[in-house]
Amino acid sequence: MGQITNQMVYELYDTEKAESLFAGWEETLIYSCVQNVMGKIYVTDTDNPKAACAFVGCFAFYAGEPNEQLVKNKPEGFVIMVPQNMSWANLIGKCFPTAKRVTRYAIRKDTKFDTAKLQDMVKQLPAGYELKKIDGDIYDKCLLNPVTADFVSAFGSKEKYLEYGRGMVVIKDDKIVAGASSFTRYREGIEIEVDTEESERRKHLATTACAALILECLKENLYPSWDAQNMNSVHLAEKLGYEYSHEYVAYEVSSECRTH
Repeated sequence: MGQITNQMVYELYDTEKAESLFAGWEETLIYSCVQNVMGKIYVTDTDNPKAACAFVGCFAFYAGEPNEQLVKNKPEGFVIMVPQNMSWANLIGKCFPTAKRVTRYAIRKDTKFDTAKLQDMVKQLPAGYELKKIDGDIYDKCLLNPVTADFVSAFGSKEKYLEYGRGMVVIKDDKIVAGASSFTRYREGIEIEVDTEESERRKHLATTACAALILECLKENLYPSWDAQNMNSVHLAEKLGYEYSHEYVAYEVSSECRTH
């Protein structure tokens, strides 16, 4: 592919310089990085970038001219790499041959919600369960459990989450058993993260938490964006009023993965 492999990789602080590289890519995690709300953008040329990686949470989005150094400069830990096109996809596969190629599902970003329907869903919370907003105390509780840590962890601090994040959890016997929260935040809205303890699934808990969170967002004129890891997530989204858009390819790269 003729990539230059001896370039240095830099964080781009003037993030607007990379905005055109991601033009037309409807992905709120990219918006978070470009808008400098959270996340980082990496480039090999800070003056006139031809390629960029937008990284937030555990997601990395690659845009512009395929660049091997950007791909090899993998952030620490588990990363979901999302290529802008097949050239980037092939490069990720070349750099990380053991990466797991997965299909994810994009959901439309212009949903018009039926608030009465969402309010009815919130009322269906089973007896014995309580719905609560994520505050400082619940933030701390979220971090104690791998199931709920992603509700808040991408923000990096309690202060930042409490300022920018939004979330609702379902509590039973003083334990968080399900919830929906902002995985990330961009100026106009949030990206929803949802999960339920395995033993508590199929009890309408995730639906209730999501409906409550969407209603909270609408009150503040924030858009509650949704992206689906699997078809179960697509079906939950559709139940809440979202519309499916298209599937796309991503690469799950473990923390042990190394380049050639």
